[in-house]
Amino acid sequence: MDDGAGFRLGTRAAERLARTGAREVRPGLTEAEFRRVEETFGFAFADDHRAFLAAGLPVGRPDGRGRTRWPDWRDGDPAALRDRLRAPVDGVLFDVGHNAFWHEGWGDRPDADTEAVDLARRLLADVTPLVPVYSHRYLPAGRGAHGHPVLSVHQTDLIVYGADLDDYMAREFDHAAPAAEGTPEPQVTVPFWRDLTG
Repeated sequence: MDDGAGFRLGTRAAERLARTGAREVRPGLTEAEFRRVEETFGFAFADDHRAFLAAGLPVGRPDGRGRTRWPDWRDGDPAALRDRLRAPVDGVLFDVGHNAFWHEGWGDRPDADTEAVDLARRLLADVTPLVPVYSHRYLPAGRGAHGHPVLSVHQTDLIVYGADLDDYMAREFDHAAPAAEGTPEPQVTVPFWRDLTG
């Protein structure tokens, strides 16, 4: 159960983004909309991510392919949202099949790339889903969780882009100064994904 810290963190991040004035922010998602999204796509937003989207839904102009950097959880194309949700796992599978990636916790790698990809796909079915925040920046899913670092995800290359959602909004959109010297690095605690950040 969230002690309110996730709510405060997500609300603070939403307020920071709104203060920049550089992004259009529409009314936040309602409880019914959250239920629909989570049932449709099979995940639960982390508490801070949920509070952020309840405070306001950032939107952007579509690019030439009809995509926006902000996921439109209200009116977005379900297929495009599914693609974004699958992208982190698909990127890992690409590296398994094309770049000889193999996670040490998976045991022995099959000799054939196709068999390795099939086995990796089964093993990845149990990892915590990553949910898009903006472009290829993600937060782990999970009700009752908050304060995770925001991750930039490109195949098996994961980089921490903010110590938490508010810090990420400061760095990406508010152009806040980087963390002071000596500030400890944020720790990714979600199994599997943390192994790709080190």
